[in-house]
Amino acid sequence: MAVRPVPSRGPDYAAEVHEDPEPARERAVAVVRSVLVELDLPWRESGPGLFSVSLPGTHKLLTECALEVGRYGVGIRAFVARQPDENHVAVYRWLLQRNLKLRTVCFSLDATGDVYLTGTLALPAVTEVSIDQVLGEVGGTADSCFNPILELGFASSITREWAWRRARGESTANLAAFAHLAPRDDAAP
Repeated sequence: MAVRPVPSRGPDYAAEVHEDPEPARERAVAVVRSVLVELDLPWRESGPGLFSVSLPGTHKLLTECALEVGRYGVGIRAFVARQPDENHVAVYRWLLQRNLKLRTVCFSLDATGDVYLTGTLALPAVTEVSIDQVLGEVGGTADSCFNPILELGFASSITREWAWRRARGESTANLAAFAHLAPRDDAAP
């Protein structure tokens, strides 16, 4: 089997491929920094082009989102939930179906099965609007998907937590979204 040579893409192709990406990277770093200052969210820059921003939510109270400006794009990564305790297939199927509705990020798993939102934004696409949109998508998706992930992947743990708290007279206020998972024999009249 012979290897075919790659056809030429024009006289400027080599220059475009080997163009110094540093000016575009520096511009993207400045854009990300500017957006984070303007949004007035807690954030930090732990290294050149490595940002972490805290996105508030209602169901998932806080989502830490990392933005890493690289040579050719901005990497996006946010932890959503740890590996499910049970019902893995249903959780992962639900995440894959949810991916169809997402634009810039998608659900991903790490080697241990923990759930993340990840994505990449090409450097030429980095604008104040695109960074604001991706942070909105990450925060909104992590928040709206948190309870369904817990219900599918941690139902037994939630049921045990209800029973444990009731047995000790502890507050169940933050379990209210999962009232349907409370043990029936312990249910209040």
